[in-house]
Amino acid sequence: MFTLLVTTMLCALANAHYFEEQFKEDWEQKWVQSEHKSDLGKCVLSAGSFYGDPEKDKGLKTSEDAKFYGISSKFDEFSNEGKNLVIQFSVKHEQGIDCGGGYVKVFPCNFDQKKMHGETPYNIMFGPDICGQTKKVHVILSHKGTNYLVKKDIKAMDDIFTHLYTLILKPENTYEVLIDNKNVESGSLEEDWDILPPKTIKDPEAKKPVDWVDDAKLDDREEQKPEDWDKPEHIPDPDATQPEDWDDEMDGEWEPPMIDNPEFKGDWRPRQIDNPDYKGPWVHPEIDNPEYQPEPNLYSFKSFCGIGFDLWQVKSGTIFDNIIITDDIDAAKTHAKELWEVTSKEEKKMKNEQEEKAKEEKVNEKEEDGEEDDDEDDDLDEDENAVDNEEDLEEDGHDEL
Repeated sequence: MFTLLVTTMLCALANAHYFEEQFKEDWEQKWVQSEHKSDLGKCVLSAGSFYGDPEKDKGLKTSEDAKFYGISSKFDEFSNEGKNLVIQFSVKHEQGIDCGGGYVKVFPCNFDQKKMHGETPYNIMFGPDICGQTKKVHVILSHKGTNYLVKKDIKAMDDIFTHLYTLILKPENTYEVLIDNKNVESGSLEEDWDILPPKTIKDPEAKKPVDWVDDAKLDDREEQKPEDWDKPEHIPDPDATQPEDWDDEMDGEWEPPMIDNPEFKGDWRPRQIDNPDYKGPWVHPEIDNPEYQPEPNLYSFKSFCGIGFDLWQVKSGTIFDNIIITDDIDAAKTHAKELWEVTSKEEKKMKNEQEEKAKEEKVNEKEEDGEEDDDEDDDLDEDENAVDNEEDLEEDGHDEL
C-alpha cells in the first residue's frame, strides 16, 4: 500500500511538468515555423555575445530586423482545472530593443501551427512588450472568444540582460506575476480584468435630489467691496515726456505710454465661508447587477496544447530560453534558481569583463598613438640636426677655401 502511494505521488510529480524547453541542438525538430506569410523572420540558436555558459545559455534568437515572427511548439493536451498553472520563460533583449514584443502565447488544441498568425485564437498571452516609452508586461486572458487585458500597469524590464517572467494562475481565481523570481503584481482575476460584468451597478431609479447642496463653501454676503478697490490695471507713465521733435499735425496727439498700475487689485471677490446647508458629495446608490454571474472556474481553460512566439520586432536580437509550463510553483522557482539566477550572475560578470577590456584597449590605442607621435617628433629632430650639421660643414668648407 505504501509503495503504491509513493508510486502515485511520483507519477503525479512527473506529470506536473507539461512543457519544458531549454533549446538544445535538436530544437528545430520540436518547433514549427508558421507559413502564414512568406517573409516571416527567422529564428536561430544563440547564447548571444555575453553569457554564463556558451552551450547552456543558448536560446531562440530573433535574427532579422523589421520582421514578424511566427513559430510554435506543441505538447500533450492538459487542462489546469483544479490546479495551479505556471508559465515561465526568460527574455534577453541583448540588442537594446527599441520596439518589439517579447511575449509568448499559449494555445488550445485546435490551433494550426503552420497557419499561426496574429489573429489565431489563444488562451493566454503573457510577457513584455516594449515600444518607445511603452514598457509593459501583457497578461491577456481569453474568455468565451474575447481577449481581456489586465487593468493594472505592470512595467517590463528594458535593459540588455536576461530577465525571467512568471505568470501563476490559481484555483482561487487569483494570480501572481513575477519578474526575476520576485512578485511584482498579484490580485483577483475578477477584479483586475473586465471579464465579468461588475457585481453592482448604479441604481437607474435613483437621482440626486433637486435640493441637494454639494457646495462646501459660499460667498459671505455681509462682506462689502471697499470703496477704493476699483483701480485701473494700467495707467499713463507719469515720468514720460513728449519728444521735442513731436509734431501734432504729422504724428497726431501725443499720449504717454501705459504702465502697470501698482494700486491695481484685480477683481474683487467676497471671502468664502462654510455653507451651513452643505450635505457632502452625493453618492449614487448601487444595486446588485442582474447580469452578474460568478464564475468559480474563471482561471481554468479546457485545454492547452501549444506555445508560440507571434511577434513584431524593429530591431532583432531577443533571446528566449528556459520555458516551463507546470502546475508546481515550487518546481518553477527551483527551475529559476538553477537556470536563470546562474545565467544572470555570470552574464553580467562577462559583460563587465568585456567593457573593462574595451576600456583598456582604448587606453592602449591612445598610448600607441602618442608613441607614434613621439617617434615622428624624434624623426623631425634628427632631420633638423642633420640639416644643421650639413650647414656647419658647408661653413667650415667656405672657411678653408
